[in-house]
Amino acid sequence: MSLYNGILEEITTFAATAPSLESLQNFVVDIIPSRLPHYNWTGFYMLDPNDAEMLVLGPFNGAPTEHTRIPIHQGICGAAVAQNQTVIVDDVHSDPRYLACSIETKSEIVVPIHAHGKVIGEIDIDSHDAAAFTAADRDFLEACATIIGGFIERTQTSK
Repeated sequence: MSLYNGILEEITTFAATAPSLESLQNFVVDIIPSRLPHYNWTGFYMLDPNDAEMLVLGPFNGAPTEHTRIPIHQGICGAAVAQNQTVIVDDVHSDPRYLACSIETKSEIVVPIHAHGKVIGEIDIDSHDAAAFTAADRDFLEACATIIGGFIERTQTSK
């Protein structure tokens, strides 16, 4: 867990002085896959401020995706928001909710981000390895989501 803790410390330090949410998100999507090689696609989907039923792709690191807008009742990303909980899928090809982005993706974890008492987005990670995500990954990414949510609460007003 020390590798995860080191990354969390760096994210926390950057979040303390980040000039914007986008800069913080870019920092996160750059540092995480550079340190964790089983994180092959790392990105953010945030709820559209004009349509609370739609997730919009934000900063990401990995192969381009055609899924730039996802209704909250579609896909694994939508399921995490709709259920308001982390979703881990060990084999995306056996999950009917999976929206295929890459034939190389074998597993996925999606972690909701909360701010002002509600879900406002999520961190989405894909791996080319089956069953790549453990309880340590869940704890790590939930801590990342908490840092992002705290940044949003400090820097943006509630809607």
